[in-house]
Amino acid sequence: MNGYPFPFAGEALTALPSGALHWPERRLLCVSDLHLGKSERMARRGGPILPPYEARETLTRLDADIRATAPETVLCLGDSFDDLDAMRALEDQARAMLVTLMAGRHWIWIEGNHDAGPVDLGGTHLHSHHDAPLTFRHIATPNARGEISGHYHPKARIPLKSRSLTRACFLIDESRLILPAYGTYTGGLHCDRPPLCTLMGPGAQAILLTDPPLAVPMPR
Repeated sequence: MNGYPFPFAGEALTALPSGALHWPERRLLCVSDLHLGKSERMARRGGPILPPYEARETLTRLDADIRATAPETVLCLGDSFDDLDAMRALEDQARAMLVTLMAGRHWIWIEGNHDAGPVDLGGTHLHSHHDAPLTFRHIATPNARGEISGHYHPKARIPLKSRSLTRACFLIDESRLILPAYGTYTGGLHCDRPPLCTLMGPGAQAILLTDPPLAVPMPR
């Protein structure tokens, strides 16, 4: 597994090329912003018609990460569904895949701004989760310490010799870690835009989702 190991808040974590975060000592796998059911939600609201397979593709990648890391706990860091109606309308095959992934594991749903409310698929539903020294929530807060969040779908652009490279990325500084979006149909916010350039400290790094992941100074 071509992950990028790094220290954060005194803990050894690993950024995976998929955008998942692995905490080996706690046997915990964290993913953010799956946005399952986005194609259904867009069609329901009169938006573009997209191939309705993104939930299965996202869950197939999650299955691969679970097989590679064998976590006892899977923590979904908010906006796991594009909205609660999309969760209820999840196609049978994707629902069956998700139920299989959840079986025998401690599964934590952190509420997001898209899916605030109970999830009718089992697991534990929380506003935030604290496992010292780390706190997991959907949206970053001011003056955080040891905080892991998502929400912003960060991405970074770095110059190369003849072109530039743009990838989704983790953002990390001394006090907070922001995860990239894991879902197939998710866009991104460049890390040189507010609020990301405001949230992250001057020594922040971006860990780009290449294989293996590539760590660079956060572009501003």
